[in-house]
Amino acid sequence: MKTKRKIYLSKTADSRTRKKKVIDDVTKLQSKLSSQYNDFTIYLLKKGYSSTTTAQHIIEANRFLQWVEQQNIDEIETILYNDVLGYVQSLSGVKNRTKDLYLRGVKQYFNFLISQNIIAENPAEHVHIKGIKRKTLYNILNRQELDKLYNDYQIPDEANDKDRNQNWFKQSVIVSKRNKIILGMMIYQGMNTLELSRLVTSDIKLREGQLFIEGSRRSNERILKLEAHQVLDIMEYQLKIREQLLQLNNKETDLFFVSAGTSDRFTNAVSKLMEKLQKLNKKVISIKQIRASVITHWLKLYNLREVQYMAGHRFVSSTEGYLINDLDDLQEEITKYHPIS
Repeated sequence: MKTKRKIYLSKTADSRTRKKKVIDDVTKLQSKLSSQYNDFTIYLLKKGYSSTTTAQHIIEANRFLQWVEQQNIDEIETILYNDVLGYVQSLSGVKNRTKDLYLRGVKQYFNFLISQNIIAENPAEHVHIKGIKRKTLYNILNRQELDKLYNDYQIPDEANDKDRNQNWFKQSVIVSKRNKIILGMMIYQGMNTLELSRLVTSDIKLREGQLFIEGSRRSNERILKLEAHQVLDIMEYQLKIREQLLQLNNKETDLFFVSAGTSDRFTNAVSKLMEKLQKLNKKVISIKQIRASVITHWLKLYNLREVQYMAGHRFVSSTEGYLINDLDDLQEEITKYHPIS
């Protein structure tokens, strides 16, 4: 019996399930919210927000509009940057993080008005709440460390006459070859555990030298280039190694990565891979750290929007969050080579 890939809500226009998901969510929310917010509700859901986040944004937009009414501002089109500042200043006694949450709903409401051609610019776009501390995401691995991690991951020597005919050795070889491909997609395409676990055979475009990564409710789909040294290994896995893994337990699935054991849990394979990587480099913490390192490196080579696409981020603000890693790396270099006496 074939394992079916789970379907998730995606932001992209050609999502296979978005329409049904949006209709279901709209129906639930419309029963709770005033009819005046129906269009705004649909707008947010189509942007890929969950029902909970959509409802929260509507509450914050309503809070702002009530303040607007109290200020005797008759037309929403006349609201300016200073008006939004006035609203933020009116939130006395509210913590900065909560103010930031309130402001997100306001910004989305103005984006919605832009989409409806009611206003031309978002007056809240450049209003930011100061005093919110951002922490460095991870202890970032540089490009050399990432490449070394990939190159140092060794496949057992199949020419070893002593062990080559042993079943355990054969399995060790094919599992290692599979894991090397997983590692490559982590390091060169910045894929996370969920994306790797959902990859199917048709997502691999060897002729084009590309890889398709399906979107989810939290990420956008994208097509990324495969590195030249990945293509041959992936071809061997697709034509030979994967079939051997399927035969180990008489499995039948269209998932690209196949487990060697009876369990289909992809996290087991990743956990064992991470144990080996941590032995190769003690700085390695998790697959999330590796992904953060890859995105941080991309930001040094490409512009923000390009990296947003490559990382699959639905919002550019998610990509901007990785800039702090780059700034910390720069500060470390400054301290190292230009210490203040």
